[in-house]
Amino acid sequence: MTSARRNALVCTLAALTLTGCGEPVVELTPGLTAFTGARIIDGTGNAIDGGVLVVRDGRVEAVGAAESVSVPVGAEEVDLTGRTIMPGLINAHGHVGATRGLESSPDLYTRENLLHQLELYARYGITTVFSLGGDAEDGFDLRNEQDLTLDRARLFVAGPVVGGATAEDVEPIVDAVAEMGADIVKIRVDDNLGSTTKMPEEAWRAVIARAHEHGLRVAAHVFYLDDAKKLVEADVDLLAHSVRDTDVDQELIDMMVERNVCLSPTLLREVSTFVYESRPDFFDDPFFLRNADAEVIAGLEDPERQARVQNSASAQGYKAALEVAMRNVKALADGGVRLAFGTDTGPVGRFQGYFEQLELERMVEAGLTPAQAIQSATGDAAACMEVDDNLGTLAMGTWADFVVLTADPLDDILNTRKIESVWIAGNSVPLGN
Repeated sequence: MTSARRNALVCTLAALTLTGCGEPVVELTPGLTAFTGARIIDGTGNAIDGGVLVVRDGRVEAVGAAESVSVPVGAEEVDLTGRTIMPGLINAHGHVGATRGLESSPDLYTRENLLHQLELYARYGITTVFSLGGDAEDGFDLRNEQDLTLDRARLFVAGPVVGGATAEDVEPIVDAVAEMGADIVKIRVDDNLGSTTKMPEEAWRAVIARAHEHGLRVAAHVFYLDDAKKLVEADVDLLAHSVRDTDVDQELIDMMVERNVCLSPTLLREVSTFVYESRPDFFDDPFFLRNADAEVIAGLEDPERQARVQNSASAQGYKAALEVAMRNVKALADGGVRLAFGTDTGPVGRFQGYFEQLELERMVEAGLTPAQAIQSATGDAAACMEVDDNLGTLAMGTWADFVVLTADPLDDILNTRKIESVWIAGNSVPLGN
């Protein structure tokens, strides 16, 4: 029982027995909560010890040290002494769509399945997801319903991935995506290790130009350094993967910094291509297992499936690409390029929510500090996706989307998995098993 509730109960009993009460009865104000005593990582690079976070009607009313922020009269008080509060993680490159378990089918793109995925993300501390492609009407509807009753991850959508060979092919598609009300446009500039035809430069340049005419930003799937440079020169807004064919150079770093182009690392995208060649260690992680489907695990452990991965040239190619990607994440961060945390989760075998936690670990393994990895997944991701007025930080006026941890992730990035509770718009999210 909180102190405010205890005081109200004591005074109520005293009034009934006519013995009086030392304090007046203060009724709790609906929608007003003060979280006190925790260390607060606010998403701007600051950490506040013994902080106070005041939430009113789903948004942050005040945040700061206890000596500078008072608990409002009538607030329900939640004592979080010994815990850490951080903003909910923002996945700038995920997918919420037509998959479930080991199945992928257009029939699975339903409101029920999308909600299942968004609830799953939230249980792992991911409170916002940008779905970069494959989005249809039900996804747009859920994007439009992000209000005070929210108890699942927020969703932003790109609509269908724009493809074509000429400007005449792509411009009508961009127009249609804009008419749908997409938050961002997605293109793919890659040949999948030489197995497919890359989108012609004429076409993708036309997409960028047309999207910008509509006031829409463009995210590009990319693999090669040369393509990354051309895309940045053409004013793309987000590189939706790390460069993976060779080490980045100072020219690309300078271009990205000058033009304020962000990059989403998606290291777990590479991991997912080869990790099931054997039984991954995370299959024994209780944090993973509390929301995992035993049938899916069994399917991924199937010896025939493992053999196919072992013998897959693309899987082994992406395994080598991961090492390049990790070096480049470090080089880009050191060079001042802003990273927008992302994973490319959603397709089969890429576990939504849990892979985001693994991504943080990989980023630290790549050489980033825990503080840098967390910043990329909170304030920087929000700024890169242009939602920082409302999301990504715990500041006056932002949505109260945050995670309560039982240990400090600035000490050890694995502590982001020690989730005690998740809050979205000030609502506590059911965490499942």
